[in-house]
Amino acid sequence: MIRLRTLPLALLLAGTAVTASAQTPPPPPPAEAKIQATAYVMAAGKSDMYEIESSRIALQKTQNAGIRRYADMMIKHHQKTTADTMAAARKAGMNPSPPAPDAGITASLGELQAASGADFDRLYLGQQVPAHQAALDLHQSYGAGGDQPALKTTAKKAVPIVKQHLAAAQRMQGAMGGSAGGM
Repeated sequence: MIRLRTLPLALLLAGTAVTASAQTPPPPPPAEAKIQATAYVMAAGKSDMYEIESSRIALQKTQNAGIRRYADMMIKHHQKTTADTMAAARKAGMNPSPPAPDAGITASLGELQAASGADFDRLYLGQQVPAHQAALDLHQSYGAGGDQPALKTTAKKAVPIVKQHLAAAQRMQGAMGGSAGGM
């Protein structure tokens, strides 16, 4: 009888280990976010929210000084890009609501919460690379073809920041011997 009771727990724990190694990044933004203001503001907000929340988890979990510095930078920079995007949206006559996490973001953050030690560090960077690749595509695309001038300007200003974040995550991931992450 005891074996039958412990089996579900063992399967649950095994499933958690598989999930933690999956390195599921948040889903990319919808195509309309690359050209349409309302969708862009929501997608940029969700991207920033993921970066801030995942980095808060990193500050709680990592023992790696480089990742701690990176996570601190993510929080500061993404709070600023959120404020800039919201100000530009208001300038464009919009009244955007704060973004809410979707199922993909929730799953990614859950994976980070479940991971620990070096597995956490690999998972965090494994999510950061594709998340920043998607954010870079979003900001570059909206900056080039978006429908609101104030938001286009803000998107263009975000591009070098996101490039810096992506390059730093890739360098740390390479130093750890990790893959570049997938999209």
